[in-house]
Amino acid sequence: MRGRDEETGEYLSPSRSQKRREALGVLELAEKLAGLTPTQLSKLPIPEDLLPHIEQTRKITAHIARKRQLAFLAKQMRREDEAALDAIRDALDEDGVAARREVALMHRVEGWRERLLEEGDAALGQLLDEHPHADRQHLRTLVRNTLEERKRNKPPRAFRELFRELKALLGGAAAGEAAGYGADAAASVDDELEFDDAGFEPGQDD
Repeated sequence: MRGRDEETGEYLSPSRSQKRREALGVLELAEKLAGLTPTQLSKLPIPEDLLPHIEQTRKITAHIARKRQLAFLAKQMRREDEAALDAIRDALDEDGVAARREVALMHRVEGWRERLLEEGDAALGQLLDEHPHADRQHLRTLVRNTLEERKRNKPPRAFRELFRELKALLGGAAAGEAAGYGADAAASVDDELEFDDAGFEPGQDD
């Protein structure tokens, strides 16, 4: 049972819901680590004692067995200093989030480029509604030159320049595109929380 401060009445230890949130966060982090390649793992500041557990988890593919091993891995991770887990999260954010934002931006740029080439001024008008500071005449010229390149089978210089122009224009819009990463793990965390006091040890069979 949690104690309370005699003067304020506040609980002196984390609430059950707070502990659950923290456990779910570590479980999600464990699943991310188990999905990385050895090369990716080698770039992260992972404590040496966790590496064998991560490797063991990576090798297991059977659903139930993997779920239990993930639970065990998360349990071991919760024994680490919180600063160590935060360092891992920070390292993952630098590479993972940046990479996902870049991919999302590339897809958006490519999508707008194709729309401009196929729909012309109609698409350009929509683009300018979202980005009124864009150079309408320059974009229209690049679209016209790209279409001319295609018609004459010339090197895609304007095609590439159009991509660069759109990337510069849309570059600030990619933040948050990867929100929801790890949502699949979060959707099933209630089942995976069976590790709390189960006393599971790796290697158990279902």
